[in-house]
Amino acid sequence: MNKTGTISSTANTLSQTDLEASSPATWREYLAISKTGIVMSNLITTFAGLYLAAYYTGTTLGSDPLTAFLALLGSALVMAGGCALNNYIDRDIDHIMERTKERPTVTGKLTGKQTLTYGLSISIAGTAFLAMTTLMAAVIGVLGLIIYVVLYSMWTKRTTTLNTIVGSFAGAVPPLIGWAAIDAGLHPYAWSLFLIMFIWQPPHFLALAMKRSDEYKAAGIPMLPVVAGFAITKRQIIWYVAALIPVSLLVADFGTVYTTVAVLLGGGWLGLGLIGLKTKDDLKWAKHMFIYSLNYLTIMFVLMVIVHMF
Repeated sequence: MNKTGTISSTANTLSQTDLEASSPATWREYLAISKTGIVMSNLITTFAGLYLAAYYTGTTLGSDPLTAFLALLGSALVMAGGCALNNYIDRDIDHIMERTKERPTVTGKLTGKQTLTYGLSISIAGTAFLAMTTLMAAVIGVLGLIIYVVLYSMWTKRTTTLNTIVGSFAGAVPPLIGWAAIDAGLHPYAWSLFLIMFIWQPPHFLALAMKRSDEYKAAGIPMLPVVAGFAITKRQIIWYVAALIPVSLLVADFGTVYTTVAVLLGGGWLGLGLIGLKTKDDLKWAKHMFIYSLNYLTIMFVLMVIVHMF
């Protein structure tokens, strides 16, 4: 398709989604653009930050359940708001990609105006709830939102392979928000959780980008596998996983159980990564790396809480 045809197609798509909602929007459409799966996954890390902050400040979440509730609710709303705004920004290309073509912003179940209003409204509400805990929690939430919506979605996602790194800054703030809701001073452990999340994200998202490289290419998104190819992307993934092992040990003070599991999980992920240097089925390898990354994150942050319970 030539450039004129592409512009025409995009214009037609936007006119349909922005002006003609095929039917009245329901709560299911709003949940869909909130990306609840992503929100729930990140709330695990937010809760870990909350719980550990309470532990290391000599208190418990049970002694102030309202703060914990407001922190989790506020975080969920800010993250969901960011996801909705991302849907709003990407509604001109989502119809191209298989995994996004059924979004309500593409099918016309939600107009651009509805999506923008919803995203801004819940982001503001979430920030207000965070501010009821500590001002620092609200500030971190807003910074994460700005990085994700403006620096990532509106700018680097469509201009540079560094988009993954930029997005990682936003994706790493949930445990910081949780910690700041209890301890605005942010103990070094809080920053260690941030670093673990930050280093974890590139191999996670690069594996996903490999799986969806054809779709990203069609949409004109310069993900690393599209621009540099699979070989370079695999090496990048392996280096990040290797770096994650020592970073995860910044909190080795959490105990022998945590340290042992961190080394075994990290080593297993690195081993799987190294297999990718010789595998012929890159997409199958990328799928396994992606799934492993999800399990790694969940186990690590749940374990951080568990080892402090006994």
